[in-house]
Amino acid sequence: MIQTLTTSEAAHLLLQDDNANWSRSGAYALIEYLEEHEEESAPIEFDRVGIRCDFDEYSSATEAAAAYDFTPEPGDDEETTEAEALKYLEDNTQVIQFDGGIIIQAW
Repeated sequence: MIQTLTTSEAAHLLLQDDNANWSRSGAYALIEYLEEHEEESAPIEFDRVGIRCDFDEYSSATEAAAAYDFTPEPGDDEETTEAEALKYLEDNTQVIQFDGGIIIQAW
């Protein structure tokens, strides 16, 4: 049995996951990202536990990169550090930027 979810329904299911800390904006950004990468011939099976295990939301690229041993250059300002952290993440994983934060695919 297959049930097709709208973007809002899928985001709402993510937000109901008590073991995840998705923001509303982050949940929508992640679902929209997954929809963009879904192939029509092979739809994605919605699995909020799998999504929770595969993706992490952070408030900034610097925060996300720090979780993966990124060390900013001494003396860099906040803007430069954020740009370097974003590049580090993009070189290593999938990055979803949205207003209010960033989601990365865990690696």
